[in-house]
Amino acid sequence: MRLEKEDRWLRETYVDLLIEYEKKDDRIVILEADLSKAAGTTRFTEAFPEKTINVGIAEANMVGVASGLAAMGKIPFTHTFTAFASRRCCDQVTLSVAYAGLNVKMMGSDPGVTAELNGGTHMSMEDVSIMRNIPGMIIYEPVDSMQLKQIFPQILAVKSPVYIRLLRRNAVKVFDESYKFVLGEGTVISEGTDISIFATGIMVAEAVEACEELKKEGVSAEVINIHTIKPLDAKLVIESAKKTGAVVVAENHSVIGGLYSAVAETLSAACPVPAIPVGVKDHFGEVGSTDFLMEKYGLKSKDIIAAAKQAIELKK
Repeated sequence: MRLEKEDRWLRETYVDLLIEYEKKDDRIVILEADLSKAAGTTRFTEAFPEKTINVGIAEANMVGVASGLAAMGKIPFTHTFTAFASRRCCDQVTLSVAYAGLNVKMMGSDPGVTAELNGGTHMSMEDVSIMRNIPGMIIYEPVDSMQLKQIFPQILAVKSPVYIRLLRRNAVKVFDESYKFVLGEGTVISEGTDISIFATGIMVAEAVEACEELKKEGVSAEVINIHTIKPLDAKLVIESAKKTGAVVVAENHSVIGGLYSAVAETLSAACPVPAIPVGVKDHFGEVGSTDFLMEKYGLKSKDIIAAAKQAIELKK
């Protein structure tokens, strides 16, 4: 499978969807923390100025306002960087949104190393961990535009808080029209018998590349995209692990508390097998290009290959 980057930024597809569905459902409103240019939502504001609220650099207040709008029957979407959507707003997300059972959709942009030149202050390696610990929270991370387009109406339909972990720039195109996605259900990209590779976000393309290289060495890898990190598709995870007997989990996030933790928790109770993480190892972010940081933190296809071989060796 030859993978290439899409010709549009993923945030453009996201804004297209906001505009499209606002025309169908006038309950949609958006909230900004003075980052509408970064989020790409200026086009929505131009089309629906009365449906846009900019609270300024006050992210926690933004979540509070969003919860009030949700209590009045609106479907608010908040926008800021992942670090501010999770760390800075944790108490408001927990109490004002989740504890109150309100229907707020929260978009966190530039996940993990994709924050690039904004550096460590804007580079959250722990946002999934924070959001996973909040009861009732749904966590979704799209791979490419095709997947985002299919899942977006499902996110709108569910009456629960949703955290959307969104790459801002060009995604690598992994999926086409032949795939059908369901919120909460993982997607098998390739079937295999020797190793299960569970991947999310930008790590899916790396997992596909690793699968192709492993095949040349006679290793049959099963690649599964976990786009909904919470609730985890435990049934698919267990089925795949039982078949292969070894697991690798690849994520653009800390190995503590994110997808690896979710998979390991599931397998430890139902199917104990070797499970090796590929992710950020207890480290803060820093300034650098995405490619440089992926190399530094061990997030490349070669790192998935090494982890796969380690897991296969352990199951012997």
